[in-house]
Parts: sequence; structure tokens; C-alpha cells
Amino acid sequence: MKQAEAPSPAIAATDGKRLRPDWRRRPIVLVGLMGSGKSTVGKRLAARLHWPFVDADAEIETAAQMPISDIFSRFGEPHFRDGERRVIARLMETGHKVIATGGGAFVDAATRELILRDGTAVWLDAEIDTLVQRVARRGHRPLLVDRDPKQVLTELMAVRGPCYAQAPIRILSANGPHEETVNAILDELRRRDPKAHT
Repeated sequence: MKQAEAPSPAIAATDGKRLRPDWRRRPIVLVGLMGSGKSTVGKRLAARLHWPFVDADAEIETAAQMPISDIFSRFGEPHFRDGERRVIARLMETGHKVIATGGGAFVDAATRELILRDGTAVWLDAEIDTLVQRVARRGHRPLLVDRDPKQVLTELMAVRGPCYAQAPIRILSANGPHEETVNAILDELRRRDPKAHT
């Protein structure tokens, strides 16, 4: 019997539209749940494109001069989201780069509108079990403190999934080499590039 081929990391895009003609002068913004690989994939994607890479969470911590977990515990999530929105808006102003966002950034309506208007959003999707394995390697996730990671991630996906689905590109971040995910993003960008079809 012929063995079935492994599924491609790329998933059918949320819409079939081509990218803006000037997409190479705009940020590529990676969105998705914690553990989807936004920072790791983002660094590799930026290197392949020869673009700068920025981690929005790291920028928020620098601006606030404290870890995100402390911002959550001292000031609450609404305060954090407000600061996150302002930091991402600043990062979006300076042209082409790859930006890795926190898991809740794209859920905020104003932040999502900004990213969709001025950048190219890429949803890194992943199976819940894959996410659980990945988040177990790090202990700094404020939303997971004293809670079952699988339950939290399942609940978050139910709420945030429809928001992530508004990203024009959706890529499966599978349990394999991150380079496969990077290749899938690059393939999708090339496929949608208007200049590649003229």
C-alpha cells in the first residue's frame, strides 16, 4: 500500500486575495496563540528576507521596564493591552520588518485593524497538543499560572480563533523543524505577490 504523504505546512489562506503591491515595504506581523512559534519563526523569516526582526513583547518590557508577568499582576490585562497597542503602532510606523506579537494582540480590535491596514498578518496556527508541549518549556506565561495549559489553550483558541482567522495568510506551525514553517510562509508570500503574476 502506498504511504500517504505528510500534509503541507501551508493551509488554505483565509481569503484568496493577493498581497498589496507594496507589501515588501510593510511589516509582516505574526499572530497566533502562545507556543505557535512566532518569535522563533519570526527571527528565521526575517533572516531569510534580510529584514529586521522585532519581538513586540520584548519591546513592551523595555518600554515598561518590567516583565510582562509583572505588568499583568500589578496593573491588569486592560492596562497591558493598552500599552501593547501603542508599542505595536510605533513598530508598524517604520516600514518593512518582521514583528512577532503576543498571543492576545490580534484579539484587540484596534490593534487588529492597525495590523490588517498597514501590514501583512500571518496566523501561525498549531494543534493544541503541540502548543502544550511548547509552552511547557517556558514558565513565564501569565495566563498559565496555576492552571492546566491544555484547558487554557483550548479556551483561548475558542475565543481567539475567529480573530486570528481574519489574517489573510494562515500557516500550520507543525511539530517539525521551524524552517518548514518559514518555507511555507515564503511560498505563500510568493504565490500571492502581484508582481510574481505579471
